[in-house]
Amino acid sequence: MTKNFLSLSSIFLFLLLSINPTFAKSENDNKTIKLATTTSTENSGLLKAILPEFEKDSGYKVHTIAVGTGKALRMGRDGDVDVLLVHSKKEEDKFIADGDGEKRFGVMYNDFVIVGPKNDPAKLTDSKNTTEALNKISKSKSIFISRGDDSGTHKKELSLWKAANIDIKANSGKWYREAGQGMGKILQMAGEMGAYTITDRGTWLAYESKSPLKIAFEGDPILFNPYGIIAVSSKKYPNLNTTGAHSLINWITSAKGQYLIGKFKVAGKILFTPNATSVAKAKITH
Repeated sequence: MTKNFLSLSSIFLFLLLSINPTFAKSENDNKTIKLATTTSTENSGLLKAILPEFEKDSGYKVHTIAVGTGKALRMGRDGDVDVLLVHSKKEEDKFIADGDGEKRFGVMYNDFVIVGPKNDPAKLTDSKNTTEALNKISKSKSIFISRGDDSGTHKKELSLWKAANIDIKANSGKWYREAGQGMGKILQMAGEMGAYTITDRGTWLAYESKSPLKIAFEGDPILFNPYGIIAVSSKKYPNLNTTGAHSLINWITSAKGQYLIGKFKVAGKILFTPNATSVAKAKITH
């Protein structure tokens, strides 16, 4: 009788696990937070500097997936990650409006810069604004390397060409080259080819010492680059680690998280300015 009961119990448990695989998860599995973020937060070294502190404080382990903002948002829409740290405000707002994410929290900001060869063949340095700088690249047919990966940086770059009324599609494969790579790889390629590119300042500062490029244009308020953190919708995906996502959000926007972001420097320069508790100004000075 006992033997038959144990046998039936084993079969029942097997069926439960087959029907609902999540039943088999241990309590420890929920201590992992899946974070989709941009290559800039990864390439700059920021996450490696601050996340160990969060893990120590919270007991959670963060599994970081560094991709372009577009792909990170798609992963969120598909319920493949718990939380996003991205930098494309328009797309972030749509993500929330569509019901795919919860509230957006500002975390930090920096700005975009145009980098290029040290001899600056397109003469960008004395440009009055970004539109003038891009027109100089176009008219001189200087090689420009685009991320071409639907990242936040790529989206920003496309909006700048559009604002400058420059048809990049007509020049694709000529002086305008799309690489489909992350920011670190793009900076390497631009350096090897003597080309211009747009990069976030954080990644640039992390790569500057080993790059043959220099900043050719900066300082236009339109180049402002804010980062936000969003928990993926728990209503749409109730099995996500929403508790862990909120824990990370609370920590990174806390006094300690913000302090660590502001403290993170390369060659004595701040890569990201924390702004979870204040409104950032569009004009950035370094």
